[in-house]
Amino acid sequence: MEHQMSQARPTVRRRRLAAALVRLREGADRSPEEAADRIGCHRSKISRIENARLGISIGELRDLLAFYGVEDQGRVEELIALARRGREPGWVQRASLARPSYSEFIDYEETADYIRSFENMLISGLLQTPDYARAVLQAKPSGLTADKVDALVTARMERQQVLNKPNPPRLCVIEGEAALRVQVGGAKAMARQLDKLAEMADHPFVELKVLPDRAGAHAGLMGSFVMFGFPSTEYSDVVCVEHRTGTLYMETSAEIDEYTLIFDSLRSIALSPADSLDMIARVRQEF
Repeated sequence: MEHQMSQARPTVRRRRLAAALVRLREGADRSPEEAADRIGCHRSKISRIENARLGISIGELRDLLAFYGVEDQGRVEELIALARRGREPGWVQRASLARPSYSEFIDYEETADYIRSFENMLISGLLQTPDYARAVLQAKPSGLTADKVDALVTARMERQQVLNKPNPPRLCVIEGEAALRVQVGGAKAMARQLDKLAEMADHPFVELKVLPDRAGAHAGLMGSFVMFGFPSTEYSDVVCVEHRTGTLYMETSAEIDEYTLIFDSLRSIALSPADSLDMIARVRQEF
């Protein structure tokens, strides 16, 4: 029996598949009515699929791709894989209990080929140690149960495996100097965290830079953010800004341009990777 995407699945995946199907249909000069006739459904179903409000079976997807003249088997398999990614790993489901937008963030992280992150006060999630992550989560004033903290720490560590896959994304992280000095979890935990930063700086796909306090006023004073870039031109870049109760996602051209300008400005005034390592080592000695 063909697998059907459910309404409960992350909207990111449905939106990507929906956007691709719209472009392919229009590129093939096919109408929604013709697409509906092809797979034997009402025109409204095509509309709901293309609006990301309804999933599509693998059989229907294969049929539409053939109808739209998609002959590149790699492209076919890419879209089928996107449709199949319905059930998330348990660690994502458990972590999502704490914040509904978390699974969407993880999906961006897993499918991006370029991640840019600016962190003013905290170590980037992809570079955190378990002790550091636990201390951050336990500091939330609203409080989390021990089980939820455990699930979120597990999720954060699982997320880091994206850097170990065969074709990992490029990761550029700019850390504010304050992030190196705030004793999250205590001195020993911070020493281990800084050791990990130094270790990850040697990763071939990771660029780590520190923005020193002496830089003064800078474009990142308004807060931290993450930018995701994707290998397919069908998907726009996405900016993620975390706030107290979730994450704000921005993807208009104006928003992307603004945050790209901000990140490039921060990158230009941050220390070089080598000088950043020197600063990490000096702060590490303090602990």
